[in-house]
Amino acid sequence: MHANPEAIMAHEVQHDGHHVHHQSFITKYIFSQDHKTIGKQFLITGMIWAIIGGLFSVLFRLQLGFPGESFPILETVFGKTWAPGGTIKPEFYYALITMHGTILVFFVLTAGLSGTFANLLIPLQIGARDMASPFLNMLSYWFFFLASVVMMSSLFIQTGPAAGGWTVYPPLSALHDASIGSELGMDLWIVSIALFVVSTLMGGLNYISTVLNMRTKGMSMTRLPLTVWAVFFTAMIGVLSFPVLLSGLILLFFDRNLGTSFYLSDIVVNGQIMPNEGGSAILFQHLFWFLGHPEVYIVILPTMGIVSEVISVNSRKPIFGYMAMIGSLFAITTLSFLVWAHHMFVTGMNPLLGSFFVLLTLLIAVPSAIKTFNWLTTLWRGNIRFTPAMLFAIGFVSLFISGGLTGIYVGNSTLDIQLHDTMFVIAHFHLVMGVAAFFGMFSGIYHWFPKMFGRYLNPTLGYIHFWVTLVGAYLIFWPMHYEGLAGMPRRYLDKSPWVSFNQFGELDRMISIVAIIVFAMQLMFVFNFIYSIFKGRKVTTQNPWKANTLEWTTPIRPGHGNWPGEIPEVHRWAYDYSKDGRDFIPQTEPVGANEKIEH
Repeated sequence: MHANPEAIMAHEVQHDGHHVHHQSFITKYIFSQDHKTIGKQFLITGMIWAIIGGLFSVLFRLQLGFPGESFPILETVFGKTWAPGGTIKPEFYYALITMHGTILVFFVLTAGLSGTFANLLIPLQIGARDMASPFLNMLSYWFFFLASVVMMSSLFIQTGPAAGGWTVYPPLSALHDASIGSELGMDLWIVSIALFVVSTLMGGLNYISTVLNMRTKGMSMTRLPLTVWAVFFTAMIGVLSFPVLLSGLILLFFDRNLGTSFYLSDIVVNGQIMPNEGGSAILFQHLFWFLGHPEVYIVILPTMGIVSEVISVNSRKPIFGYMAMIGSLFAITTLSFLVWAHHMFVTGMNPLLGSFFVLLTLLIAVPSAIKTFNWLTTLWRGNIRFTPAMLFAIGFVSLFISGGLTGIYVGNSTLDIQLHDTMFVIAHFHLVMGVAAFFGMFSGIYHWFPKMFGRYLNPTLGYIHFWVTLVGAYLIFWPMHYEGLAGMPRRYLDKSPWVSFNQFGELDRMISIVAIIVFAMQLMFVFNFIYSIFKGRKVTTQNPWKANTLEWTTPIRPGHGNWPGEIPEVHRWAYDYSKDGRDFIPQTEPVGANEKIEH
C-alpha cells in the first residue's frame, strides 16, 4: 500500500501551517516520500554524475588534442595499468568514451533531468499534495541510486569498465574474450542499466498517473503548463520504449553468460572459431535504437517544456500557439517511435525501407520547427528580462536550431552513409541533444532554485556561466562538422598517422583547451549551487518571478503537502501575461464578467 498524500498532509501539517509531526533526518532527507526532496535527490545525484562524465571527456580530449604527449597526472590518477608514462592506453580510452556517453545520456540527462523536474513540478503545477504513489516515487530514486553504485563499481575493478561505446554493440559486447572492456565491466554495465530501466518505469508510471488523476479543481488538461505536458509525454515515451532496451540487454546477458546465440554467428576470436551460429548483431541494433532514438526525446522534451515556461514568464507575454505546442509535443512523441532505423543506414538495409525512414525522420523536423517558431514569436517584441534562466532558455533555442539543422543531413540516407561514424555525427547530436539539453536544465535550475531551496543563485556567476558555456560549446562542437565532412572518424585514439587529417591538428588542440575551460566553468556553477543553498540571498516573496502557475502560490519553503490550507482552484490557463493592462494574472484568479478566457 502506498502512502495517501491527503493523509500525509493531514498528519503533518495543520491548516495554520504549524508542523505537528517531526520526522527524523533519515525519513525526511534520505528515505523521503516528499516529491520535492526526491527531486533534489535526483538533481544532486545527477550533478555528481555530470562532473564524473564531464571529467572523462576532458581526459580523452587531452589525448585527442595532444596525441603522443605525456601528462604525468594521468598516471597519478589512473595508475600504470591504464595510463603508463602519462599516456592513455587505447583500451582505456575506449572505456572513457563508453562511460562518458552512458553517464551523460542515461544518468544525467534522463534521470537527473526528468527525475528532478517531473518530481518537483508535476504536483506543484497541477495542484496535488504529492505523487500518486509517494512510496513508488521513493523507490524510483533508490533504484537509480543502486544503478549508480553498480556503474560506479565498474570503474574500480581490475579489468576496468565496459568499453564498447555507449551503444554496446555485439559482437564486441557479447563475448567476454573480445577485449578487456568486454569482461566483468560489461556485465556490470548491463546490470546497472537494467536497474536504471526499473527506476525509469517506476517514475514514469507515477508521473502519468499523477497528471491524469490528481489535478486540482478547474485544472483541465488544456490549462496545464507546458512543463507538465512535456514531462507527461516524456514519461509515456519511457514507459513504452525502455522495456525494449531491457529485453535486448537480457538477451545480450544470455549470449555472454549462458551460451546462447541471439546476436552471434560465425565469429572467430584469436584464430579460434566460436560455436555460435544463427544469431544477428543487427537484431541488437534494432532493439537498442527502438529505445535509443526515443531516448533522444526523453532527454529533450522536458527541456522544451522548461524553456517554454521560462521564455513566457520572462518575456511577459503569453506563450504563442499553446495548442500548437501541445500538438507538436504529441507529434514528436509519436514520430520518435518510427525513426529508429535512421541510425542503421549503413547496415545493408533495403534502400526502399531506408527511404521510408528518411521520410519519417525529415517529418519530425516539422513539429520541431513549430516549437522553434513559437518560441521566437513569444520572444518577439516581448518585455524581456534577461535573467540567467532566460539567457539559458534563449541559448537552448539557438543550440536547438543550429544543431537540429544538421539533423537534416544525417537523416538523409545518401548523405548519412558518408557521414556515419564521423565527427559530423558527434557535432550534431552534442549540439542538439547534449549541450541544448544541459542549457534547458540550467534554465530550469536557475528559475526554480528559489522554490527548491528558498534562496537565489548568484546572478553574476550565472551570467559568467552562461556566456562562457555558450561560446565554448560552439567553439568545441561547430568545428567538428568540418572534420566530419573531411571524413575524420570518431572514437579513434590517435588520428595523426593520417596525412589527410593532420590539417586539423591545431583545431583539435583548440577544442581540447576550450573543453577544459568549459568544464572548469561547470565546476564554478556547482560551487554557486552548493554555496547558494546555505548562503544565497533569501527569497522574501512567494512569487519572485511574478509567474502565473500554482507552484508560486505555496509558501516560500513548502512543507510535505505543499499547501497549508485548501488546494487552490484554477480558473484560467497558465499564460495570462500582459492582458487587460495587467502584467500577470495568476491561474487562481477568477475570470472577470467581461473577460475573454483562453482555454
